[in-house]
Amino acid sequence: MISITEWQKIGVGITGFGAFFILLGVLLYFDSVLLAFGNLLFLTGLSLIIGLRKTLFFFFQRHKLKGTSFFLGGVVVVLLRWPLLGMFLETYGFFSLFRGFFPVAFGFLGNAFNIPFLSELFRRFQGSSSMV
Repeated sequence: MISITEWQKIGVGITGFGAFFILLGVLLYFDSVLLAFGNLLFLTGLSLIIGLRKTLFFFFQRHKLKGTSFFLGGVVVVLLRWPLLGMFLETYGFFSLFRGFFPVAFGFLGNAFNIPFLSELFRRFQGSSSMV
């Protein structure tokens, strides 16, 4: 069984609050203050969950520098109160950073939920994204 430290539990809560504030900021027509606060909470929570060293290693790998620059550049642009452009940059950076994780997630969802239509859809997504 995996043991979870208190700092990781706090990190999960902070990451959840960050995702909530980002969602609320998007729903309230890209409110820059909520988006900026959500971004800061999300990044802080992520570093508490996996550790600061692993977070820096994840973001600054050579093959992920393009995604990292777009993601962190989007955070800076949101902080400078250009929320729409910042969120577009962050979204592109997010998909670029986690590109290798999506086939695994779709495969898990296809197996976990044995629903005929959804499992076929997830298998199709998994097959198309692993060819890239």
